[in-house]
Amino acid sequence: MIAAFIDSWELFQSAYLSALLVSGLLGLVGAIVVARDQIFIGAAISQASMLGIATGIRMEEAFGVDVATGRFGNLLHSLLGGVVAVAGALATALGTSGRESREAITGWVFLVGASLSVLVVAHSPHGLAEVEHLLASTIIGAGSLDVWLLATLLVCSIAIAVIHRDALLLTILDPEMARACGVRTAAWDRALAVWLGVVVATSIHVAGVLFAFGALVLPALSAKNLCREVRRMFVVSPLLAVTFTLVGLVLANAKDYPPGQMAVALYSILLAAAWALRMLPRRTSGIF
Repeated sequence: MIAAFIDSWELFQSAYLSALLVSGLLGLVGAIVVARDQIFIGAAISQASMLGIATGIRMEEAFGVDVATGRFGNLLHSLLGGVVAVAGALATALGTSGRESREAITGWVFLVGASLSVLVVAHSPHGLAEVEHLLASTIIGAGSLDVWLLATLLVCSIAIAVIHRDALLLTILDPEMARACGVRTAAWDRALAVWLGVVVATSIHVAGVLFAFGALVLPALSAKNLCREVRRMFVVSPLLAVTFTLVGLVLANAKDYPPGQMAVALYSILLAAAWALRMLPRRTSGIF
């Protein structure tokens, strides 16, 4: 099984590396989302990104770009997917400043993205197929450019988490105390929303919605149940995501299953095991 996976590495190198980078990146960012109890925001931003991609596909057709092979077309709907995802993330971050709650704005973003992303391409056979393709999740089509982009985002995310560790943790755990200590929590909220939008949009374009959302929340939820402190989640979550993604890639290659769905299934089993471990008698805290 492992030998067969190694033999397939040369053919699917970009896809495998992209999957591992996406899982590590989203595992790290997902620790923030889960620690702040904002899991549904990940789903809302995913759907917002799909709306941007669908809009980009329609614009490609209007410009006469070959959406199947055009490099400009791919860049256009990737860019719009990122812009709309960031806009959706900012809308959720600013939700508490008005009359509506953050949850209400998040629900609105999710439903708008989910409905309009299909309506925009409803009369475009190729566009609808592309949206359904991303919703179903696929990693096989990733290229070397995707690998470099994801690696850059991962390095930047790690640098931010390390350099601003104290301010980040204080903002997540106790916003009131953070403000009292001079931390600009509102600015941090907006910055985290923008970064989440960029990361999720990029990951969806490479790996699809199912894999991206699964990698964002499931390893982080497992880490939350396994860790005694929130700060340890930022290490355990991406490690779990990468490890189980690698196992999923090996199994998918051996059994000829879709790798994204296999990885998410393993994430789900991991979370069920973490829940079961947490419910054991005398188990009141994590193991890390």
